[in-house]
Amino acid sequence: MTTTVRAIRLQEFGAPEVMQLTPVELPAPAAGEARVRHTAIGFNFIDVYQRSGTYPLPVGTGLGHEAAGVVEAVGAGVTDIAVGDRVAYMNAGLGAYAEARNVPADKLVKLPDNLSDEQAAAVIFKGMTAQYLVRHTHAVKPGDTVLVHAAAGAVGQILAGWAKALGARVIGTAGGAAKCERARAAGCDIAIDYSQGDWVRQVRDATGGQGVTVVYDAVGKDTFMGSLDCAQTFGLVVLYGGASGPAPAIEPEILNKKGCLFLTRPSVFPHNADPARFRANAKDLFDAIAAGHVKVEIGARFPLAEVARAHEAAERRETTGAILLLP
Repeated sequence: MTTTVRAIRLQEFGAPEVMQLTPVELPAPAAGEARVRHTAIGFNFIDVYQRSGTYPLPVGTGLGHEAAGVVEAVGAGVTDIAVGDRVAYMNAGLGAYAEARNVPADKLVKLPDNLSDEQAAAVIFKGMTAQYLVRHTHAVKPGDTVLVHAAAGAVGQILAGWAKALGARVIGTAGGAAKCERARAAGCDIAIDYSQGDWVRQVRDATGGQGVTVVYDAVGKDTFMGSLDCAQTFGLVVLYGGASGPAPAIEPEILNKKGCLFLTRPSVFPHNADPARFRANAKDLFDAIAAGHVKVEIGARFPLAEVARAHEAAERRETTGAILLLP
């Protein structure tokens, strides 16, 4: 049965006001799909880049990667998801900024009883990013020394706390005293203000000159070359974002000169493209939340109709913790 829902659509790109809440006809779920009635929608800063046109999208597109809700209909062939299930997703394509939507059922994960819909929407994208970084890109273990850039950010705080719980010594960088304090509260043994002085030297000094086992760098342009100088011999530099802009291009020989380093540029989506692996990774995240290794902090809630206000708050750095949109 077709139903009408409200969803954000972009007919142009620019300031937050370009996001329009529009009636959309939602057909019955096709074979292999489930209709999810959203109860909470997650926000990520990539949404700002896509809305503004920094990351180009087709005109008429929706926005949003993650949400939680309740299944209200399923299409033919769907056997592992049922009407009434509480579910979340983060890899079903754009369109989470909506009251409801149809998504491939194999992109959904059922939520445990101890995790609320709001918590799931707040953490599923950011937590799954941290999960592949500490479990797959580099399996963090006792004895490791880990450097987390932007350790006061949403993913950075999860990374710091999870790596600490796995037995690593964690060094974090952040901009300013308040953010350094937040990084320490998240699990960093040492927090370095990279707006003050030579942060590379401070990292090297904190490791007795050896450098760290692995660097997690989501900042990019402003930190990347320094990240190479912070890794120990045979260390790993993980570039997983570019908050300050794209990292500079380098000649491969520089990795040899700086200590036979390993360099990778991973992404959350390939790590969760296979449905079975996605659900196993999600269970790992949910178990880490239950154990207290990952904490879910919700900083602000906005009605979906006031999505422009949510984007403005994010761009002005007015909130800490996750931002939620509520249909």
